[in-house]
Amino acid sequence: MNRERPSSDTLPDQRARENADSPRRLVLRRPDDFHVHLRDGLMLNALVNATARQFGRAIVMPNLDPPVTTAAGAEAYRSRILAALGEQDDFKPLMTVYLTDNTKTPDLEAGFKAGVLTAAKFYPAHATTNSALGVTDLRNLYGVFNAMERLKMPLLVHGEVSDPDVDVFDREKAFIDRYLAKLVNAFPALKIVLEHITTEEAVDFVVAAGPNVGATITPHHLSINRNSMFHGGLRPHFYCLPILKREHHRLALRRAATSGNPKFFLGTDSAPHDISTKQNGCACAGIFNADVAMQVYAQVFEEEASLDRLETFAAEHGARFYGLPLNQGRIALEKTGSIVSAEFPAGKSRIVPFKAGSAISWSFVGKVADEHHS
Repeated sequence: MNRERPSSDTLPDQRARENADSPRRLVLRRPDDFHVHLRDGLMLNALVNATARQFGRAIVMPNLDPPVTTAAGAEAYRSRILAALGEQDDFKPLMTVYLTDNTKTPDLEAGFKAGVLTAAKFYPAHATTNSALGVTDLRNLYGVFNAMERLKMPLLVHGEVSDPDVDVFDREKAFIDRYLAKLVNAFPALKIVLEHITTEEAVDFVVAAGPNVGATITPHHLSINRNSMFHGGLRPHFYCLPILKREHHRLALRRAATSGNPKFFLGTDSAPHDISTKQNGCACAGIFNADVAMQVYAQVFEEEASLDRLETFAAEHGARFYGLPLNQGRIALEKTGSIVSAEFPAGKSRIVPFKAGSAISWSFVGKVADEHHS
């Protein structure tokens, strides 16, 4: 018998433990987003400030079409992001390069030493959006990983196999078992971030690994499970990769995020797609959550009676893992409640955001003075 129940986005979460004494206003150190897709062109121009309003810095994913595969390409992309920011000009994009079987170590090293590149991203070929040029065999890049280990340059991993014989719900676990454990053993000093983890096995692996292994966790994987994609019908706006998993995996992620363990930190994996590419016969993978990210994280941490740990998860763990200074600014959230917009205009596109049309308990106020904070 299938005892899996819908998650809190579809029915009240019976496990929620809302703290009756929780504050009505939170003032936090300005957080960072350590995994975001900002896109390019009109969509970048329309949506970048949704991220920049909430976050001081963001690790920007390089899987454009064509992808950002060189330091020069990353520098050009950063210039386009900065030009699109407008009034949010204190936001700092942290650039990454998309690894391929043909990545050149000298270019990577020069870009990192020049401050253009912060990290490099590994996509298995065909594992997710715009990953056709991804790596076909990790061993092809062992020379690159040697250089990254020496440079202390983080490797960001989309941790799924793309083998069609592996069930889509098992691809993260299979990647850990087949490849990640070997990679960590081969390069023990290499900083590795297992991105947007979705399974209890990933949590356990990161906890057991050495101090150079960390993980990002998204607001949507903390909020909904795989039943949410099918509640009342097929819901393409909940389709993402790695795909949503069973309820016990969601609960494991919530325990990890709210544990205070510095190996786990914020990464939204916000990934906008035009409504026409989500609501069709072959929907694109990705959830746009940038505008509600901190509100959803706050709701999760409140439900887990852990609001006192939200600031370290959102603003300290990731920065320290990357060796970055902590942000000095502050943001405020208030428990006034709000309704999420049904759509966002983005140039000629329309984007359906996470929690579209739903009530959420926290509202994002914005940047505030360095007042006494909860």
